[in-house]
Order: sequence, then C-alpha cells, then structure tokens
Amino acid sequence: MEVIEPDFTYHIYNRANGDELLFRNQDNYRFFLEKAKTYLAPIAEFYTYCLMPNHFHFLLRFKSEKELQENLAGFQNLQGLDKLPAQILSNFLNGYAKAYNKIYNRKGSLFMRNAGRVKVQTDEYLKELIKYIHLNPVNANLVSKPQDWKYSSYSSLTSGKPTLLNRDYILDLFDGIEDFEFHHRT
Repeated sequence: MEVIEPDFTYHIYNRANGDELLFRNQDNYRFFLEKAKTYLAPIAEFYTYCLMPNHFHFLLRFKSEKELQENLAGFQNLQGLDKLPAQILSNFLNGYAKAYNKIYNRKGSLFMRNAGRVKVQTDEYLKELIKYIHLNPVNANLVSKPQDWKYSSYSSLTSGKPTLLNRDYILDLFDGIEDFEFHHRT
C-alpha cells in the first residue's frame, strides 16, 4: 500500500466505475460525509471537499506522526504507522462501497481504482486546487456559482457556522474571505 506522508497535504480523489453514480440522492452524500468524518478526522485535517454525482475530491492535511500515534492508540499494531493513513482511507471507501452495494442491490467494485492522491507542496498549487475543487460543479454545468452546490466545502468556508474544516487556514491563504470569493468568481 502506498505511503501517505504525515504532515503533508494531499488531493485525494476517485470516481465511479463506468457511467455509474457514487451518489444517487441526498442520503448518499450525507452518509459519505459522515463516514469521511468518522474515518478521516482522526488522521487528517479537512481543508476542502466537493462531492459530484460520479466522483469526489478532498484536500486533506495528514496529521503529524505524534498526532497519529495519539489518535490511533487503539490500533493493535502501530509498527506500520506509515501505511496506516492509506489503509484507513481504503477502509473508508470500501465501507461506503459495501453500504452502497447493499442499499442498491449491486455487486462489484463501485470505484474505478484505488483513490488517487497528489502531494501538495506549495501554497500556490494549494490555492489552485481549492479553486479547481470548488468550481467542479460549475464547470460540469450543475450550478452557475460554487456557493450553489450543496455538496462542497465552499459555503462552509464562507459562513460563520461551526465546521470541521480548517477555515482560518484556508481563508488566510487567500488573504481573507473577500479574496477567497474573488478567486472563485466565474
């Protein structure tokens, strides 16, 4: 299993097999996000996300080795700590696929392959990815503005409501909410 390095940000993404959908209704989107929170919050900070009908994107900063050891203390074998974040990500996606298959009485792989992951090493690239992820529904002609898509982090980042996202870090990256909104105008 490929290693996900602690203390780095990754663009994690995947899509459904063929012409299938990953999300058929609001319950699917909600269930996926709840599972993401359960599985991924102990190992990563959430920066942004977007769930599309047939694919998803996450920008996650994986926690330090020390934080991983503290958060994963209940795991039997911390010898493979370097492989554990990738295994937890895989468990999350497999759990969603099994639940989805059961609900829709389907068999086989829901996802095309293992989740794609790209290490983010510069703030400029991070900003471009944030914009790209939030503009996905606009570019797919599902909505005309990113704030209109219910299944992305855009509205959570621009509201004052409590969120699991690291809002302060993202908005500071863009020099505030006005600049964040400016960079997302279409």
